Amino acid sequence: MSTQSRLLGYRKKLAMLLAIVFIFLLWQIAAWSLPDFLMPGVLPVLGRLWQEVQTPEFRTALWGSLTRLGGGYAAAMLFGIGFGLVGAVLFFFREVLKSAIIILQSIPSIAWVPLFLILMGFGNLPIMVVVALAAFFPAALSVMNATESVQQVHVSAARVMGATRWDMLKRVYLPAVMPELITGAQLAFGNAWRALISAEMLIGFGKGLGRTLAYAGETADMVGVMTNILAIAILAALIDQVVLENLKHRVLRYQYV
Repeated sequence: MSTQSRLLGYRKKLAMLLAIVFIFLLWQIAAWSLPDFLMPGVLPVLGRLWQEVQTPEFRTALWGSLTRLGGGYAAAMLFGIGFGLVGAVLFFFREVLKSAIIILQSIPSIAWVPLFLILMGFGNLPIMVVVALAAFFPAALSVMNATESVQQVHVSAARVMGATRWDMLKRVYLPAVMPELITGAQLAFGNAWRALISAEMLIGFGKGLGRTLAYAGETADMVGVMTNILAIAILAALIDQVVLENLKHRVLRYQYV
């Protein structure tokens, strides 16, 4: 009996292609059902997107969003993984941190924007902090939950051999939590991306895909709105599938043999 639990190779690419076709089909059906000024069709939006990607304004907005995303996401992963691993050897700290995360993650990331604007002023910093906060919770929780499932026999064996707390983190817990860590990184990216676009739309500072989307909505440019939504979706899918999925295959290559 086959134990395969995931699609591999061309079947996975086919599934992705069918999902894209299904989304475009629903979009086009909605466009046929509504006036053009409310819902433009797929082809006009694709044509507009092709024009936009060739302009310096789009590249500036793209670079601005990626810079904020990179700074916030990197900080979230650094602290999330670090705190999660520390919780593996400091049990009381783990329970305190987990309780705090459970309480704080119920607050939408965008709700922190007014506070950070007052504390930090307008600029990239409050947006990056919102992004980091959104991505920190799933990253830290995934690592902490994974450390709880590490087999006690491995921990006991390492202690018998004189492993220090640093050795335990590096040689026992980190390799054991790697699958959950990669999954947590993908979940954290989704949170970070949504928080980034929302914060850019709300703050309206500088150039970014979120700010461009908000401006198109303010001017009732529905083709521009759908173009920016499509660009945001494509970019998020590319980062997830090209960067994070390839990283997962490299780190967990033994699962894909």
